[in-house]
Amino acid sequence: MPTPSPEQLEALLDIAAGILDGVCPQFLDGHRAASAVAKLGNDFATEVDLAIERRVVAELTAATGIGVHGEEFGGPSLDSELVWVLDPIDGTFNYAAGSPMCAILLGLLRDGEPVAGLTWLPFTGERYRALVDGPVLAGDSALPRLSPTTVADSIVGVGSFNIDSRGYFPGAWRAAVLAGLSRRCSRIRMHGATGIDLAYVAAGILGGAISFGHYVWDHAAGVALIRAAGGIVTDLEGRPWTTASRSALAAAPGVHEEMLEIVASVGTREDYL
Repeated sequence: MPTPSPEQLEALLDIAAGILDGVCPQFLDGHRAASAVAKLGNDFATEVDLAIERRVVAELTAATGIGVHGEEFGGPSLDSELVWVLDPIDGTFNYAAGSPMCAILLGLLRDGEPVAGLTWLPFTGERYRALVDGPVLAGDSALPRLSPTTVADSIVGVGSFNIDSRGYFPGAWRAAVLAGLSRRCSRIRMHGATGIDLAYVAAGILGGAISFGHYVWDHAAGVALIRAAGGIVTDLEGRPWTTASRSALAAAPGVHEEMLEIVASVGTREDYL
């Protein structure tokens, strides 16, 4: 497929928005769905995850001719010229428990770089979408670009963790990062849904967010939204976010620099292994 023009990208965004709108009733009807597929650790997928992914993949592929890489079933290479990246239910634990903090995430990558993002929160009615050049739309309204601010004046979202974890980012290191943040920010939130955190940064609700995870379907849509809003997304060492990144630090200007400084101040993850 030839490189799409800005007008063609807008058309793709409209098609994708219509498809996500169409699956929202199915998403709402499946609330509190039980685990259907066990995954690594204590993660799982519900039958609704599987059904929504199958449906969105089929409809997007038919309507746009672009393949879809989904959380549950995989798909084309993330380095493809164009590929959609889908998380059918971000915040599956929240979804199964009955919490409204869950979302559908859909990003469009061009040669591995996010060029469009959509984050739908069906239970709250929030719908965020953007091409990476902006603006970010909340529903049909364009949001202002992010202004420089500080950690002290921000709400900050953080990923969940187990203090005893010995994984890539040990629980004790994550706790040290959280402690460092708490010394400057008394408004730390743990929503349990990475995509929502990123969308809320783009919308100016959160000043910043940390994701200790590496799954591209959690990040692709939000990275596009944040860049469209004038925010910054790197990994936790300050390198620009890519599909191979093991983490994400997303924030408004000013906040991002402060958060990187706080993360660096606690030492490296290897110090906690």
